[in-house]
Parts: sequence; structure tokens; C-alpha cells
Amino acid sequence: MSEAETLPAIDPVTALATKILQADNDPVAKARQGRLDVEIHLHRDTLWVKMRRDREGGLSLRMPVFSPDAECRPIKVAGALAAVECKGSLGVARLVLRGETFGLEQLRATLSFKPSRDLSFEWLPRDLVPFDAEGDVLATQGRVEAQQRKMNTGLLYFTLDRPAFGKVLYLQNLTALNDYFDITGSKPENAVVGEWPDLGYRPPCDPETGKAVLPAQREMVLYDTILVIRGYFQNEEADSAWQFLDMLGAVYHWLNPPEPALRDWNARAEATIRDLESSADARVRHYGHTYFHPYTASEYPDVMVQLSIASALNDWGRWRGEKPALLDEIMAGIDKFYDEGLGTLRRYLPNVGKDKDADAVDSWYLYHPLLNLSNLALDGDEKARELFLESIDFGIKAAHHFDYKWPIMYKVTDFSVITDIAEADNRGQTDVGGIYAWVMLQAFELTHDDRFLAEAEKAISAAEGMRFDLNYQANLTAWGAAACIRLWRITNRKQHLNQSYVYLASFFHNSQIWKSDIGLSRHWTNFMGVTCLQDAPYMAAYECFDSYAAFERYLDYGGPDLISGARLLVNEFCRHALDRAWFYYVDALPKEGVATEIRNGHIDPGLNFPLEDLYPDGQKAGQVGQEIYGAGAAMVYATRALHRIDDAPFLLFCDSFVRAIHRLDKRTLNLRIDGHETTRVRLALLPTTAKGKGLAPRLWTSEQQALDLEWTGSHYETWAPANVAMVLVWEEGK
Repeated sequence: MSEAETLPAIDPVTALATKILQADNDPVAKARQGRLDVEIHLHRDTLWVKMRRDREGGLSLRMPVFSPDAECRPIKVAGALAAVECKGSLGVARLVLRGETFGLEQLRATLSFKPSRDLSFEWLPRDLVPFDAEGDVLATQGRVEAQQRKMNTGLLYFTLDRPAFGKVLYLQNLTALNDYFDITGSKPENAVVGEWPDLGYRPPCDPETGKAVLPAQREMVLYDTILVIRGYFQNEEADSAWQFLDMLGAVYHWLNPPEPALRDWNARAEATIRDLESSADARVRHYGHTYFHPYTASEYPDVMVQLSIASALNDWGRWRGEKPALLDEIMAGIDKFYDEGLGTLRRYLPNVGKDKDADAVDSWYLYHPLLNLSNLALDGDEKARELFLESIDFGIKAAHHFDYKWPIMYKVTDFSVITDIAEADNRGQTDVGGIYAWVMLQAFELTHDDRFLAEAEKAISAAEGMRFDLNYQANLTAWGAAACIRLWRITNRKQHLNQSYVYLASFFHNSQIWKSDIGLSRHWTNFMGVTCLQDAPYMAAYECFDSYAAFERYLDYGGPDLISGARLLVNEFCRHALDRAWFYYVDALPKEGVATEIRNGHIDPGLNFPLEDLYPDGQKAGQVGQEIYGAGAAMVYATRALHRIDDAPFLLFCDSFVRAIHRLDKRTLNLRIDGHETTRVRLALLPTTAKGKGLAPRLWTSEQQALDLEWTGSHYETWAPANVAMVLVWEEGK
């Protein structure tokens, strides 16, 4: 065998990178960040930002300036570690390097470019290059744990083992690149990937032409690259998960979070209930009872739809202080789904059409109705309690049959598998164990039977080892995180707290921590949205509000003991959900943004039911259909974000959870606002009577900081610090 045959394969780009990194030329600029030495070098038409620790190897960013004759010079930019400007025949590039002095080694490199004439390119290499002490790229070794999925956050999470550089979270701030995507007709789908040593972001091109054309004299940001580096790291599953959350939380505010708007979820909920009560496209009669279609005038009633709406109505009734008549109407017919022979709730009614396989069930569909049934049971509904306890043993039987590792779909009669794995990742419904564990804990609370607690622990243990492949469906993963933290509070076993971080890491890996302005998506917000399935191209209304409900419970149980990054990300998901979810409703979208070809039923703009699907790449919303099964969304958001104060002429709104409200006297409240101390929350008083317009409210934090509540023309509003106690005083208007 010849020497050439024993050498590893190498591509020309990697070979050139090694040659450049080994060159001994003077840097254009230098900086120091933590223990990192940073140098900016120019090689022909590319800037190289080299980061190394103690003269060992490290990472380099590779950023084009396009002009082979470019000349670079340092420039001064306020607050920057270093900045350079490069002028050449093809245009002017500007690189600004910033750092964060607190905590981890954090760097942000922003490259903008202004072409002197129209500039076209078809391909650029990825921007992140590992190297050893000798500048050799191929001599490095590393492990990629997570990378961008479709249009989700442009992230890469990996460990650089050789040289021993540490754990690295790489982010491309896609919000800053919207101008580039708009001008070039491109979208950043799977733009950030890692196949060692080819790592990082590659600017996408127009899929029609295969090119990216930058117009003359138009300056735009081409890269906004963020790096978080942890020199001391651990690689066990739970450790890797909490470090991911910690690192992502550390740079969250660099990702341009927008200001979530105040939405009238109270009015939306009232309108939703009216439509549920009156719309012929929502309701259908069977066996003398009322049932609801899953989509507008489409699909057979199923048990998940009925109980999802019922649970939300129950929350609404408790919040309003009066039980909705519609709740009784739903519960009157719910036992028709119960199969006495099997001892479980079936998906469909006994008279379902021949076009459906009445025995087929998605794994998660067996447990989600039980979750909502348990909510009703714990609130005192005896019929719900009876049905729940009669069905719970079948749910356990299914878990035992599949050894807590569920397929996609099976027959409820004999557990024979219909669909074992999803084509996208060759895995089953990996996070069903999470919602199963939550249901078991509900049963434990209801009965105090230790076997349910044992079942919850077994299900959570069975999910260990999946790391960033845990997520199948967003809301199931969220309930899994909540189950873990609840188990920790019950058992005091810290491994359950740590495992909650694994669920959260997988959830936020699937999130969109950027605001897309691509095409029609500029009319809605996708920020902090999570794609409903691990391979889905869209965010879904139901998964959004169900995750919100799960995270309320996660924060309930976690309290101050959560790591900072987890607390920040979960709170921010919930805050932005209150804004983002508004755009699932047809009246919040432009006409051209609503699909005309619908997979399920039709879209009625006059109905207050959310569309199922919103897209970050500018596709029209509602292609899947209009969700009647998501009708509970408005009620869930209203009952969590709005607070009724007895005899007060206003509703108290806060886009972060309010953990305590204590009435000191008739016109004085003490309250505690949840959230992360690095954020502000919107707090508002929404008048419910004419007296509510003349309140003259005053607000102080526990540190006696006065906050102005300004009248906006419709309500009083202020931005308040999160994670603080407050005192609110008001006068009665005349």
C-alpha cells in the first residue's frame, strides 16, 4: 500500500485553510477576551478571526471581503474589542468584534459589506474553522451534538476535544441577516451545520438561480456570528443539556428579541366561546350529544378535541367564577368514547366512518386526553375522575408493552404496530414518556397511590440517553420537562431536576430564536416559536399554547432553584407566546397571507378559531386548516396573563406569570412578578368599567422604585423589572 493511500481524504478548501492558518503574517488587529487571544488577519479576499487559548489551537472565523486587492486598517467603534475596515475594488467590508466581560467567554463578530457594483457569487465556504497549535485543521477532533433544523435557530453546539478548547455554542443571528435574505431571494434553511471539520454558516443563495446577487452601494450585514465558549465542561447528558441552556441564555439578549405586544386575549376568549356555542361548522350531534369537529366543518369528532376544549373551558370558568354551560354540554357525551371491553377512551366515537381505522391511535393520543381529563378530575369533576381512573390502567398496560418507548402509531386492540418510526429521523415518538409521566403524577395526586409515582420515574428513566434527539412533538417535550421537575419536588432526587434540562435543551434546540421578515412572514412574528414536530416546517397553534401551559407548571415547581438560562428561556417563550399566538387568527393576518388551498376543511375568517400553521419562510398560513381543537388557546392565555381583582374596575395584565397577589386593603395590592432579572415585563391595567379610566394608579417595586403607569388611551401600562415584588395602589374613578 502506497503512502498516498494511507492518508486521510482532504478537500481543497480545508487544505487551503490549514495553509492560511499556518502562515506567519502580522495581524490587522488584536484583542483579548477572557483567556482568549484574538487576532484578525487578512489573506487575499478573506478576513480570519483567530481565537486561541495559551498559544494552543482553537477556532477561526472565515469572513469574505470579496476584493483580492483589499487593504485593511483598524478603526475605532465604541464598545468594540476590535474593528477593521477593508477597502478593495469590489467594495468595502467592515468587521466589528464585541465581547461580554461577565461570565463565559463570549464573542460576537459582525461583518457588513457594501459592494461598489453588483456582485454575484454562487458559493462561500462555511465560516467556522477549528485548528490545532500548529494551525492544522485535519488534526483537530470534535463532536457535534446539535445543529440547525430547517428554519430554526442557526446554531451549532459542539465540543472541540483536540486541542482541548472546550464546549462551544455557535449562533448565527438570523434576524440581523433579513436584509440579505430579502435581497438575494434566499432563506436560511439548514444554513448552519457541522460535519467535522466543515462547520458553521454558509450564506444561502436564490434557489431558482443558484446565485446570490448583492446590489451596488447597498450595505448589508452578511454575518452576525456569536460564539460562547466554556473551557471547563462536562459531557454527560444532563451536564451537556444544562450547559447548552446556560450558554444560550447568556447570549439571548444579543439575538435581538422584539418587544412582545399586548393582545386582548379576554375578548378573543369570549368570542371563541360564542363561536363554539353557535357555529354549525364547529358542532355536530351524535347519540343526542354535542361534539366538536377537529377542523372547521371537517373530520370526525375525537376525544382529544373534546377534552382539550373542556379543560380550557374549566380554566375559564374558574377564572370567571361561573361554570360555562358549554362545559356541561361537552362532558355529557364524553363517556361515549369509553370502550368498556378495553377499559380505555377510544380516539373516535363508535359510529366513526369506514374511511377511518377506528383502532389506530397515535401513541401520544392515548395520553393527552387523560391529561385534560385529570385536570377536570383534580378540580372536582366526579365524572372526569371516574373516567380517568377507569382508563389509567390501560395507559400503563400500553407503556409496559412498548417498554416505555412508543412507536408512531399502533392498534389499540392488540398493540400491533402500524407505523414504527418517522422517516425524518428513524425514531418513534421519543417524548411520549414525558406526557405519560405527567399523567401518572396527576393520578398520584388524585389517589396517593405510589405505583403511579413509580411509573412516572420509569418513563423518565427510559428516555435517558437520547440527548438532543429527545424531541418528537413540542408540547410533549414541554410536559416531559414539567414532569421531571415535579418528580424532583416529590422525591428530592436531583437527577429528575437535571433530566428536566435535557427535555428543555431538546425543546429549545427546535426553537426559532430569531424574527423572520422573509416574504409574508414580515406580517407575523415567529420569534421564540417552536416547530410542532421535529421535522415540521411550521409552528402550530395547539402545540404553542399547550407548551405554554406546561411551562407555567414547570416554573411553578422550579421556582428559584432553576439555572439562570433555563429560567430565562422558559419565561421568554411564554412571554412571546402571548404575542406570537395572536397571528394564528385570520383577522390578525393580511388577506394575501392566508392559504386558499386547505388540507382539512375550510377557513372561515369570521370564526375565532386559530389556524394550525404559521411559517417562518413566508409561506401562507393555514395550509393545514383552522383548528377547532385549538379553540382553548385564547382561554388558556387569558386565564394566565389576566388577573381578576375582586371589586376592582380593571383586569391586571402581565406578560410574565404573577406568582402572588395579596390584597392589603380595598385599593392596594402586593404582587410578585415572575421572570428573569435581565428582562423587563409589560404590566397593564385594563379598565372593565367607566370607573377604570380614572384610577390614578401608582406602582412601586420592593426596593421602593416608583414606576409610572401611563394612560395609553385604552389602558394604563408600564414596563417593570422581572423577578420582583411590587405594591400597586389605585383610586376609584368617578
